Amino acid sequence: MTKSELRKQLLARRGELRAGEVAAISQKVAERFFAEVDLAAVVRLHTFIRIAKFNEIDTSMIYMRLWRDRPQIATFAPRIDHETGRMESVRFDEHTQLVEGRWGIREPAEGESVSPSEVDLVLVPMLGFDHLGHRIGYGKGFYDRFLRQTRLDCLKIGLCPWPPLDAPIETHEGDVPLDIIITPDAVFRPETSVKELNDWSN
Repeated sequence: MTKSELRKQLLARRGELRAGEVAAISQKVAERFFAEVDLAAVVRLHTFIRIAKFNEIDTSMIYMRLWRDRPQIATFAPRIDHETGRMESVRFDEHTQLVEGRWGIREPAEGESVSPSEVDLVLVPMLGFDHLGHRIGYGKGFYDRFLRQTRLDCLKIGLCPWPPLDAPIETHEGDVPLDIIITPDAVFRPETSVKELNDWSN
């Protein structure tokens, strides 16, 4: 199955989730994030702000807890520059006004922006992923372009409602694999997942 076919299939699958299911999934993912991810060295964290009508995972359960419990971590959100095709990383907090952009995505109206190389951890939206850490996004390439500019030690974490796909995802030059993928029921680290698959097949 091609990447575009998988994207269409997974969009339909996620669209069938009920609001209560999305809330329960988001809560479990947030709990696993705080239980499994070491935030000690994180100074700047970039997170997507969910598109509710697309049933995306509600990241507010993560960033609002950061504001409450770890105020030393600065949070940043995407803002799309449609003229350049670039995704900016703009600081936001509980006082920031969010405005709806071209695709119905809420973005900070204003705020300090930082380069991708200054970010320590990125929460990445996705529709699906494989055991190698490759993801299926919306096909616009904003996050892949952004992730290519981050440091090697920047932690790239995907949030997904379901387990990995059985078959590897079709990839292209410029696709950036993730370090960790968190689902409601497990935390996947691609290097470990691949080793387990190899051990099982041997």
